[in-house]
Amino acid sequence: MIGTALHPRTEPLCISKRWKEWSGYHAVSRYDLILDYEYSAIRNRAGMLDVSPLYKYRIRGKDATRVLDRMVPRDVTKCRVGQVLYAPWCDDDGNTIDDGTIQRLGEQDFRLTSAHPNLLWLDQVAGNAVISVEEESESVAAVSLQGPMSREVLRAGGVDDIDDLRFFHVQQAELGGHPVEISRTGYTGDLGYEIWFGAETGPDVWDFLMSRGADYGITPFGLDVLDVCRIEAGLILIDVDYNSSLRTKIESRKSTPFEIGLGWTVNPKKTAPYIGKEALQRQREAGIPRTIVGLELHWEEVEDLFEKEDLPIEVHEGACREPVPVYDHGKQVGYTTSQCWSPILKKSIALATVQSPHDELGTRLQVEHTVEYQRKAVTATVVKKPFYDPPRKRGGK
Repeated sequence: MIGTALHPRTEPLCISKRWKEWSGYHAVSRYDLILDYEYSAIRNRAGMLDVSPLYKYRIRGKDATRVLDRMVPRDVTKCRVGQVLYAPWCDDDGNTIDDGTIQRLGEQDFRLTSAHPNLLWLDQVAGNAVISVEEESESVAAVSLQGPMSREVLRAGGVDDIDDLRFFHVQQAELGGHPVEISRTGYTGDLGYEIWFGAETGPDVWDFLMSRGADYGITPFGLDVLDVCRIEAGLILIDVDYNSSLRTKIESRKSTPFEIGLGWTVNPKKTAPYIGKEALQRQREAGIPRTIVGLELHWEEVEDLFEKEDLPIEVHEGACREPVPVYDHGKQVGYTTSQCWSPILKKSIALATVQSPHDELGTRLQVEHTVEYQRKAVTATVVKKPFYDPPRKRGGK
């Protein structure tokens, strides 16, 4: 593994010495030994995460809009300059390959971000179209600035018009004398921004934001606490909540956008052809066999299980990604994919893939819960996602 452009700044701050591999880069799991301080920064102040390992592609040329519109089920032709679209993309069978954001930086100028490499797929989709695809994964660094004080940090940094930047939009700006793009996006379900800049300016931009954010409690945070926040926000993660159809040979592990809770991204009014359109139309008409739902576990039952064993309650710090069976009166109808204790909601929550019609809001199911090496079950109710959705995330000034 190698360090990102910001590694010279993040490495000395990581007193826990806990790291993860992210697309071949060193990524901080957590800076401190416990997650409380980083979590509090995101939900109460301002937190900053190095997201440079994201794959980034700059797509330009007279056919750029047409190529991206053929690639995703959303209508890219209606995406305005300065707007950001979130979308999955699929294979011919309608199964999801990956998901990410599309920033429209000019009339025929886009940046696509993704979790996995997609350069080969972009080349295949483009065919003979007149476009250029430049991989910016190494040349462009990025940070995610999240939390209720994130706007104040940018204002302190001289971005005077930051109040005008709407949810899922992007604008040009300058930080510490360096050109950047700021998108009002993020993966925490809170007010937040992602900032994109040349990798060679990375340490300077980091230092500038840290200095301007000092009065607002800016705190670096790692991937462990991000996992908790994205579950609270009801956001899915590739290789955890779903698998790329290009990277698994097991058909049952492939899933359409409808089956991973992204049916809202499949535009039923889109007339232009796109990859997987016919398969997705067939599934829409036939009915969705399963989908990802939000579950709220009945905590009093968890307490009872530990009390019966005369044990203190165990709360998993951070997120649990181990699949756990979900039942309906003894019959397995699904499995959890991501689970955590929500510090702000004071609830045990989970994302789970369940079969229809068990996905209806208010449905009571049972989630396997192991105490003292014994497999038990606790009641869980299907609830609306996101679990946590503060008005400031989308709101204006």
